[in-house]
Amino acid sequence: MKKIIVAFTGLAIILLSSCAKGKVDYSPDCSGAAKTFSGDVGPVISSYCATSGCHAAGSGNGPGSLTIYSEIFNARSSIRRQVGNGSMPKNNSLSNSQKDAIMCWIDSGAPNN
Repeated sequence: MKKIIVAFTGLAIILLSSCAKGKVDYSPDCSGAAKTFSGDVGPVISSYCATSGCHAAGSGNGPGSLTIYSEIFNARSSIRRQVGNGSMPKNNSLSNSQKDAIMCWIDSGAPNN
């Protein structure tokens, strides 16, 4: 009986810990027009990420500051993961079209366009 209780408890812990609340990966719709850094991605990151207390110039949070193309390009894997699982931006939520813009741009090689 004791082994059954231990096994059940272990299974319950595994199942509960695998269900991260609010961390469901988002699948972008990249079927529309190609996204550009200057027209689609840069403005979203400037408005929602590169702000005071988050990823402004000199920030040490996560990948650091996200104020220019090279910083964003270098952090693209982290940005994609965090936007995809909904953990960023911390104090806001992005619309599906904003998530699509960021994730599809990264998936297309994150060009400086």
